[in-house]
Amino acid sequence: MSEPFSLLHPSLRHHIINTLGWSGLRPVQAESVAPILNGDNVVILAPTAGGKTEAAFFPMLTRMLSEDWSGLSVLYLSPIRALLNNQRTRLEKLGGMLGRSVGIWHGDIGQSQRERMRREPPDILLTTPESLEAMLISTRTSPETMFASLRAVVIDEVHAFAGADRGWHLLGVLMRLSLWAKRDIQRIGLSATVGNRTEIVKWLSSNSSRTQTTVDPAPQKDRPTPEVTLDWVKTLDNAAHIIAALHRGQRRLVFCDSRIQAERLTRLLRARQQTTHLIHSSLSAGERQRTENAFADGAPGVIVATSALELGIDIGSLDRVIGIDAPYTVASFLQRMGRTGRRQGSVANMLLLAISREGLWRGAALLELWRAGFVEHVQPPAQPLHLLAQQMLALVLEQPGIPIDALQTTLEPFRAAIGASQETAAAIIQHLFDTQVLMLDGARVGMGKEGEQQLGRRHYMKLVSVFTTPPLFRIFHGRRELGTVHQATFMGEPNANRPRTLLLGGRTWRVKSIHWTRRTAQVEPFDAASGGTRWLGASADLSSELATAHHTIAAGIWHAATHYSRRATTELEALREDFAFINPTGLTFAPTEKGLEVWTFAGDMQNRTLAAHLHKKGIERVSSDGLKLTLFGGRSVEESKAAFKSAVNAQRLPEPPADHPMLRQIKFGQLLPPAALRSLLQARLYTQTSAQGVLISRLNQHLS
Repeated sequence: MSEPFSLLHPSLRHHIINTLGWSGLRPVQAESVAPILNGDNVVILAPTAGGKTEAAFFPMLTRMLSEDWSGLSVLYLSPIRALLNNQRTRLEKLGGMLGRSVGIWHGDIGQSQRERMRREPPDILLTTPESLEAMLISTRTSPETMFASLRAVVIDEVHAFAGADRGWHLLGVLMRLSLWAKRDIQRIGLSATVGNRTEIVKWLSSNSSRTQTTVDPAPQKDRPTPEVTLDWVKTLDNAAHIIAALHRGQRRLVFCDSRIQAERLTRLLRARQQTTHLIHSSLSAGERQRTENAFADGAPGVIVATSALELGIDIGSLDRVIGIDAPYTVASFLQRMGRTGRRQGSVANMLLLAISREGLWRGAALLELWRAGFVEHVQPPAQPLHLLAQQMLALVLEQPGIPIDALQTTLEPFRAAIGASQETAAAIIQHLFDTQVLMLDGARVGMGKEGEQQLGRRHYMKLVSVFTTPPLFRIFHGRRELGTVHQATFMGEPNANRPRTLLLGGRTWRVKSIHWTRRTAQVEPFDAASGGTRWLGASADLSSELATAHHTIAAGIWHAATHYSRRATTELEALREDFAFINPTGLTFAPTEKGLEVWTFAGDMQNRTLAAHLHKKGIERVSSDGLKLTLFGGRSVEESKAAFKSAVNAQRLPEPPADHPMLRQIKFGQLLPPAALRSLLQARLYTQTSAQGVLISRLNQHLS
């Protein structure tokens, strides 16, 4: 056995060998032992099902035994309930081997179970940050009792937290927990591959003085090269035909870009007599559990999923992973492909089936980055000032009547972590007083009239979630809940000759009744290939790196061509011919009947910034995407070029429009003073990055 194995507690070593039947530790587990035993904050990187959970908990359980921890001493946090449910059995087994109890707490857990855990907290608690904050706020839970013994927190899929506002919210909750525990809680993050692991552990360690360590074992030298193919199939129906025909008798996982695409593909595969299961976020917990159970038994079949299944939910061993079109990041590509090639003698694989030209182009560009060894950096969202306001309200509910100076002192570490100035924090507090969201009674702070009506005790669950919930309807077949759909599904008058139908769970249902007040609908099975289900979701930004890779593909530079099918190669050659006008090394200015197209290949954020600058310079109609800008008529080409040059060289970020749609996506934005909200929006819409320097260099090659 290895030296790291000898550092584990003797009882745990016994059970690893005799109960689990292991002959040793995986590299990621061996490398994690020493830093966790030393008390470091650690980020552990490995593919899904790569052994990260044991890498964190083997040394953590050793500390529990060696240091005689008692009470609730370890939290395991996950971004989704399904992952908590999935990990529960594994952690109950690990804890049970050593006489340590494990509990789970989220929205599906009943009050009787919660009361039992309040009376006798488990040694290890599985929960979400939102449920954790609800515990802090709830009058039924005593934080001082519940979290007094807390020593460490294990955060699964930490990259998913770090890249979203939920990560800032998580840090705020952890900082408040440290006060109740009266110690610097050890933080351990479990992550897929990221390009900036050092920055992630630094972010995770905000307000912690512990040593920061990352564990990222080098890949095994004898691992075979993954089998990756990009194919051009043109339609979703053709994709279903290929999936049904290929790899019969194997277990296949198919990733789709959207829920409605996953629904349609599931129906197409079932029409071809394929045993097909479906998972996405709008299916009910019961429906998702049925899918996971059906697929986990090892039988051949197809599971169709959205990106939600990139997270570490264990669905057993897979033979093949297939993607419809391509994801928007190399990290996502690696996460998906990493679900294969785990069995001895098997090879990791990915088949990308492009059903649109955009998807084919993106797939080829993605493979260029992958072949070059590039992985994106995870960037926490800029200026989360709305979450500073949210934490103020949560703390007031957590500690009613908290003195104003204690409120400011308690949140000072969070303010510093998000990079807000003390002046900005003071302005936010004053705004909350001025708008009666908070009230000041002498030196003590309480919920004001407006705050109590919107987010007070009776509505505090609205406060613990940092994302805006769309208007959803719950769909029932009898008493069985199928899932949720957006209310837009039911807009418009029903046609007497054409029943109202929807697609959910991979099959068509006829709507029997709609209860608008309760936001529910009753449905029954319907034998038809139709269904007008709608969900709303934000589209992904094209990064500057992926946009630049699109440029190389359009220019005919294909380092990853060995991974293209014959059909894909033929279509990409046609795409190159269509883009023969593209300058292979710089910017392209292409006059059209509508105006001037400027092909920058700079990415969505950079082009959005340029479009805003151009609009401020008097060009009223400008559109942008990740690859180009279009400056619509009314000016000569030379005038448009001059305006573009001025925009590229702008030194300050543009001011965001007051009615920008992103305002509706920022929950708690109404808690901010106007200046703070404008600053937040500006930081998230626009950029001044290295991409600007590249654009200036390219521009100077063409304009003098």
